[in-house]
Amino acid sequence: MNLRNTTDVSEFLLRGLPAQPEVQRLLFPLFLSIYLLTLLGNMTIILLIRSDKHLLQTPMYFLLSHLALADLGFTSTTIPKALDNLLSQKKTISYRGCITQLFFYMSFGNSDILLLASMAYDRLVAICFPLHYSAMMSHKRCLQLATVSWVFPILDKLLYTVLMSRIEFCDPEEIPHFFCDIFPLLAVSCSDTSLIEMMVMTDGAVELLIPFVLIIVSYVFIFYTILKIPSATGKRKAFSTCGSHISVVVLFYGAISWVYFNPNSMNPGLQDMVATIMYTMVTPMLNPYIYSLRNSEMKAAMKRVITKRFW
Repeated sequence: MNLRNTTDVSEFLLRGLPAQPEVQRLLFPLFLSIYLLTLLGNMTIILLIRSDKHLLQTPMYFLLSHLALADLGFTSTTIPKALDNLLSQKKTISYRGCITQLFFYMSFGNSDILLLASMAYDRLVAICFPLHYSAMMSHKRCLQLATVSWVFPILDKLLYTVLMSRIEFCDPEEIPHFFCDIFPLLAVSCSDTSLIEMMVMTDGAVELLIPFVLIIVSYVFIFYTILKIPSATGKRKAFSTCGSHISVVVLFYGAISWVYFNPNSMNPGLQDMVATIMYTMVTPMLNPYIYSLRNSEMKAAMKRVITKRFW
């Protein structure tokens, strides 16, 4: 193989989705629609929560606004370049653009995971320890949870960025994906990547499994507490506060687990691409609609903001 140092690499070829040309032409309006709906939904959530003092002072909605911001960053890291390549004959990304995309993609994705775990903790405290909710979920605690959810992924992924910038790549530098993900990028490396792969698997398992276990444990206690509520109305009300979060967790974790714990993650096929589209595009698009359409407080806040602004 022809080895070249990373300093000589100017761009990578993105193979894109393994689909027929006529299907590829349909993907542009589909991805564009998903992106526009994602921008509309998540920006609405952020502006609505930031405009309504009641929602902003409520821990669940404070964390939801950060989740919406992470989703905006997550999708904006991958979809615009995917749209550009769908229209372009030369489906490339610059070396620096690829490493930058990898960093922000992993950082925003990790922030999503930690924020979902923080929201599960919020529901645990609200349902299992209602008398201590104000103390346990104070504004200071919410700021701490949000800060950890943003700062830890950034520091962690800086290490991967530095390591990836030091490896060598082979001709023709064709990445078997529609964006720069860690495993497809390692697949075109000519360096010994065993250390990085081990770190990715170990770190990924910790970053995915620990928050997931915390979410599962939280809901075990939540469901146990709900089942002890004597009235059916009380049970339904308690379940309704968790339904949106559970839906988002199932969608996100189901797709991301399929991709990163798949033996073929180095060279993803059509099923892996579909799963990737689910958690990088579909889930961030659905999140604001899941939370707003099923939530009476969000609807009431929207009415208050509209009334205040236009009447």
